Amino acid sequence: MSFKLPELPYAYDALAPYMSAETLEFHHDKHHNAYVTKGNELLAGSGLEGKSLEEIIKESYGKNAALFNNAGQHYNHIHFWKWMKKDGGGSLPGALSSKIDSDLGGFDKFRADFIAAGVGQFGSGWAWLAIKDGKLEIMKTPNGENPLVHGATPILGVDVWEHSYYIDYRNARPKYLEAFIDNMVNWDYVLELYEAAS
Repeated sequence: MSFKLPELPYAYDALAPYMSAETLEFHHDKHHNAYVTKGNELLAGSGLEGKSLEEIIKESYGKNAALFNNAGQHYNHIHFWKWMKKDGGGSLPGALSSKIDSDLGGFDKFRADFIAAGVGQFGSGWAWLAIKDGKLEIMKTPNGENPLVHGATPILGVDVWEHSYYIDYRNARPKYLEAFIDNMVNWDYVLELYEAAS
């Protein structure tokens, strides 16, 4: 396989005022595109050319850091764009809501813990809602790493690299994370991934 930059599933200004068109243009067209370009360069001759993206991530982890980071970031961003939508946030679909209640102590606790994971990720990285051994778990990872390499399946992730929020929020990462959860999350896509992983 080769990596390919996906189209954004909405217009550049669709997430405003919570994420600006300028942020999306830089983040998608420059940053994500760079992971695709570099990833393809590094994939050539790696011995992993015929594998799926998930397999490339798992098999390069701890062995080929440059390929791992670019493949990981490509995977993370493919989903990141779909984890957001215009007029996102709001109430959770029923199956997901009851699972968050049983595994994570309810939505308010999940929201606080998810934001805390994002705020507490030192430097660049991601905060996640993932399924591991049938249970929901909040995780955080550095750089391009994601829950796949920890035996878990991500169903929601937020990018806390500065390029994801600095244009709009400067250094106020907590405000960006609050806006993400409250106004941008595409819970229908989270539910789709949850049902596929269950």
